[in-house]
Amino acid sequence: MGIPTVNDRFSAADIESYYSSGLWAPELFDDLLARAAGERGDKVFVTDGRESMTYRAVHEGSLRLAGGLRDAGVRAGDRVAVQLPNWAEFVVVVAALARLGAITVPIMPIYRREEVGHVLDDAEVTAVVTPGTFRDFDFLAMYRALAAHRPAIHTVVVVRDDAAVAEARATGGETVRSLTEVTAAAVPDDLGAPVTADDPFVIVYTSGTTAHPKGCVHTFNTYVSGARALGVAFAYTEDDVQFGPSPVTHTTGLVTSVLLPLIHGAATHFMPDWDPVRGLEEIERYRCTASVTATAFLQMLLDAYDPQRHDASSLRLWVSAGAPIPRAVVERARRLLPGAGILSLYGRSENLCTTTCTAVDDPERALTSDGAALPFSEVQVVDELGAEAPRGEEGDIAYRGPSHMLGYLNRPEETAELFTPGGFSRSGDLGRMDADGYVRVTGRTKDIIIRGGMNISVREIEDLLADHPGIARAAAVGMPDRRLGERVCVYLVPADPAAPPSLHALKDYLLDKGVALQKVPERVEVVDTLPMTATGKVQKHVLRQDIAQKVEPADREPVTT
Repeated sequence: MGIPTVNDRFSAADIESYYSSGLWAPELFDDLLARAAGERGDKVFVTDGRESMTYRAVHEGSLRLAGGLRDAGVRAGDRVAVQLPNWAEFVVVVAALARLGAITVPIMPIYRREEVGHVLDDAEVTAVVTPGTFRDFDFLAMYRALAAHRPAIHTVVVVRDDAAVAEARATGGETVRSLTEVTAAAVPDDLGAPVTADDPFVIVYTSGTTAHPKGCVHTFNTYVSGARALGVAFAYTEDDVQFGPSPVTHTTGLVTSVLLPLIHGAATHFMPDWDPVRGLEEIERYRCTASVTATAFLQMLLDAYDPQRHDASSLRLWVSAGAPIPRAVVERARRLLPGAGILSLYGRSENLCTTTCTAVDDPERALTSDGAALPFSEVQVVDELGAEAPRGEEGDIAYRGPSHMLGYLNRPEETAELFTPGGFSRSGDLGRMDADGYVRVTGRTKDIIIRGGMNISVREIEDLLADHPGIARAAAVGMPDRRLGERVCVYLVPADPAAPPSLHALKDYLLDKGVALQKVPERVEVVDTLPMTATGKVQKHVLRQDIAQKVEPADREPVTT
C-alpha cells in the first residue's frame, strides 16, 4: 500500500538507460528554475492576462513561499492539494512545494465537493492551495466544509482573495491563510536538504475511467522526461511562447505549459477562462507560438477565427490531444492557420505522451495517425493476453518507457494489472499500428465519455442516479458532438412512467451531489426498458447507436476518424 518507489517500477537497467539518455537527470524543479533565473532572470516566464512574472520573480517567490509553508507545517513527503485556475501563481506554488519535497496533488478547477473530497481522502492531503472564489463558485467555503471533517488538513492557503481570508478568520477559520501573508517573510537561510528527482513529485488523478479517479504517482524525472522528449519532437527553443488554455492542474497543462517552457528557457501564457475569441486576441498580444490542447479547443478556435480581425501568424505549432482529431479539423486548421503545423498526440495520465506526430514528420501523418512512440519509449498494440498483435490489427495500446508513473496510489493490484508479461502498460484504448510504428486510436475498452478531452466515468453518473427516487434504471452513454467530441446522454426508466424526471431536475440533482458541471447530462432519453444481455448487462452499444442516429448529422459526421 501507499507510494511505490522508482525501484518498484523500473529495473536497474532501465534506470541506467534513462539517465544515460538525458531524459532523466539529477536536477530538480528548483535547480532548473534557479539556473533560468541566473541566466535570464529578467525574461518574462509566465503571464496570465493579469500577472506577469519573470524567471527571477518566480524563483524568489517560490523560495519565500517554501519558507512560509514550512513554517505552517508542510514537510517533505506531505501531499498538498492545489486547485487553482490557470493563474501565474500556480508555477510559484508547485516550485515551492517541490523545493520542500512536498508532493503536489493538482485538482482541476471544475471539480466540486464529491470529486475533491475523494482526492483529499485518497491522497491523505494535509494542506490546500485554492482561490477564494472563481467563476462564481466559493472554493474557500467548500474547503472549509471539507476540512471540518478532515482534521489532517492543517492549512488552507487562499490565492488572490485576502478579503475572503479576513472574513474566514472572523468566522472561525483559523487554518485559513492568504498567499500574501505566507510569502511575506524573507527567503529562509536553510530550507533543508532537497529530495531527489526519483522521489514523488506529483500525484495527478485520472479524469475518470472508473467510478473514482486513481492517483498516478510521478517523480520529477518521469514527468520532466515527457517534456524533454516533447521538446525534441516539437523543435522547441527559448524563442517559443506556449499558449495554455488547458488546465495547468492536469497532465497536459503541467507538462506542456510549465515544464516544457521551463527546460528551454522559453515563455508561457496561461488562459484562466477559455473563450476562443479572446484566445485569438491573446495569441496575437503575447505572440504565442505553440499550444497543446484537447481537440475541442482547436475546433472552437477555428470556429471563431476571422482573418479580417485576428492575427495568428505567430503560431508555428498546434498539437491536438485528449481525443482523436478528425481529418476535417486538421484540413480546416491548415487552411485557416497556414503557418502552423497541426499535429496529433495521444497520451494518458499514467505515462504522459504515448505517441505523437513531430515537427519533422510528413504532414499527412496527422491525418492518418496519432503519431509514433518517442525516443527511448516503446509502444505495442497487444491482444487480450498481452502479446503483441500483428501490424494493422486492432488491440490495446500499451506503453513502456521513462515517463510511466510509479503506480497508482494505494492500488498495487490495479497497478500490477496494467502490465503485460513483457512489461508494457495497457491503456484500455484500442488502436492499430502500421508498418512504420504509427498508431491510430480507434476506440476504447473502458466505458467512458470523452467530452472536450475530459474523461467522464459513466459509472460515477449511473451510481449517483441509482439513488434518485424517480429513476428505476439509468444508463449513461456519450452522444456524438461536433465541437466537444461527445456529451453526456442518459437513458432512464422512470419509477413512475407518468412523471419522469426532467433534464433540468437531473442536472440540479447531480450538481447538488457536488458533481462537476461538465459531467451532468445534456440530454435525457426516457425509455420503458433498457436493452439487456442474457446475463443482465446493459447493451451500451445499442444505446450508442440509437443516440448517434438521433443527433443531427452535422453533429455526428466530424466525430468519425
